[in-house]
Amino acid sequence: MTGPRPEDLRASMADYVRNVHAAYLRVASTHPPAVQGGLELLVAPFTVVAAGARNLHVIATGQSLAVPRGQEVAWEQEQDGMEWTLRFLDPVVLPALAGAEGTEGANPAGVRRVIGVGSHHYHLVVRPGSDLTSHHATHAGTGLANAHLAAARDYEAIRAHAGGDAGLVDELAAADAAGLTSAHGLVACALAPWSDSVKAASRAGDRKEVRRALLTALRGDA
Repeated sequence: MTGPRPEDLRASMADYVRNVHAAYLRVASTHPPAVQGGLELLVAPFTVVAAGARNLHVIATGQSLAVPRGQEVAWEQEQDGMEWTLRFLDPVVLPALAGAEGTEGANPAGVRRVIGVGSHHYHLVVRPGSDLTSHHATHAGTGLANAHLAAARDYEAIRAHAGGDAGLVDELAAADAAGLTSAHGLVACALAPWSDSVKAASRAGDRKEVRRALLTALRGDA
């Protein structure tokens, strides 16, 4: 009995990504244009890497990737004004992917390291087949949009309380959007050097908690 053809698997992944982005856009479009303009997925073309290791990793990034070579496949995609290039990577194209994850479970950072992606808009880990459904994609896209919108609201509030440090707030937001946790924590501590709560959240490496602790500190609530 033969398994699914590679082109069928790629088509399923492309449908999954389109459904993620459609759900994202449905949530984002309920907000004012200026809020939508702060969401990286809506303002510029980007790349989505579908990488097969022990799990399937779907990584959206604004970084430039080298042009496809050899057996690598890339598809140009457009939907409701969103534009992205879908790149397919597996151990045949990138042998290091075979060892990017151990037996303990998913290793998103390890997979990004092998691909060379340092900043990303999102990173989803899905199981082949069972997770590649429209329901799962809709849930993932909705969650991403709500998370990105919550961050946008937090940063607007942080800017309102940061005085003359708007440039640092822009750096903070950019580090968050890029997934640069250590840089995000360092900038947050620079914005509120007196706050033990910000320092603790930064050490824990949770960017959401860092944002919330920073906003509390700048408001003078704690």
